[in-house]
Amino acid sequence: MPLKSYGVLAARAVDRRREGTADDTPHFQIHLVDEAGTHYRAAVNVKSQESPSELLYLVDESFAHALLDKLPAAGSGWTDLPTDAGGAALDYVRGEMLARPDMKKLPADKPGPDNDLADVLDEHVQRAIADENAALYVFGERWGPEDGTPDKIFGFEPGNGVHDVHMNQGNSERFKDQDGVWQDGALLIHLPADEQWIAVFLAFQSQSWNTDDSTGHAEDAADRPGEPTEPTEPSEPTEPSDPAGPTDPPRLPAVRIHSALVNPQGPAPERETITLVNASQAAVDLGGWHLADRNERRVPLPAQRLEPGATFTFAAADGLQLGNRGGTITLFDQAGTTVHTVTYSENQARQEGSPVVFDA
Repeated sequence: MPLKSYGVLAARAVDRRREGTADDTPHFQIHLVDEAGTHYRAAVNVKSQESPSELLYLVDESFAHALLDKLPAAGSGWTDLPTDAGGAALDYVRGEMLARPDMKKLPADKPGPDNDLADVLDEHVQRAIADENAALYVFGERWGPEDGTPDKIFGFEPGNGVHDVHMNQGNSERFKDQDGVWQDGALLIHLPADEQWIAVFLAFQSQSWNTDDSTGHAEDAADRPGEPTEPTEPSEPTEPSDPAGPTDPPRLPAVRIHSALVNPQGPAPERETITLVNASQAAVDLGGWHLADRNERRVPLPAQRLEPGATFTFAAADGLQLGNRGGTITLFDQAGTTVHTVTYSENQARQEGSPVVFDA
């Protein structure tokens, strides 16, 4: 069965709250108000309650798509959307808005700035809060109004809001009843003064991107790389039971990011380096591979043959920045598939001249 009430909320953001990993959900919570004065809460998942816990995400800071012309008016509140092509409904697989290889994973909440998913959301939502002309569009499933019940996060009454702000198809067998096509969630932010649209797309690692065109069910289990992940209910979250049976430890990729010299000695501009290692038994040609920083700036690797057990140190090229306040590095193969992603904190980056080692 697809989502019960799919649509989009058009409103203004007035507050937000991060929930740490110790919270029962956790979500990134956004308080919104429409032009009629109705209050809403958008509960945006930042962590899976089952392994692998990191969500896949993509932020497009120059989003342009035909659906922008089909959105309801800014501040107009909740609008139900038909779950079919040709309207404002979203579909990650069919809507030609993004590709899975462009998404990367981040932990929900990690010490240090700009190195977790809550940081990513906080940066853009705070920018919208500070601009009284900014408009948010939150796609997902509505809950409420819950008459007589105040909102559990922001206290307004009645409780009312949107959840499932993520991909809503290709779920594991346990949660396939929530599958559907043209019912995916996302967050769009419009900043009129800057003539800018920002799109935030989220998905669970356990979801397949090879889905049936009528049901949204996964067609190929091999396309689902993670353990089952449950989209959580924001109003009354429950703790899922442990998955049955033992699970294998995660496999490290054959070619991976071994270390990075984030803070070289000497005055700026320094020359950061990234070292890869081939832990497989076969040589790998790095031609067509790319590295990307936390802002998703990609630079190509040279056509380098990496022998078994060998390492290769890449001097960060123009456009690739390893910030000293923490960051992310992602390795992509020649097909554009994410091979390895690592993160480092501000504390790790403070050690001038000492590389941050990810693969000890």
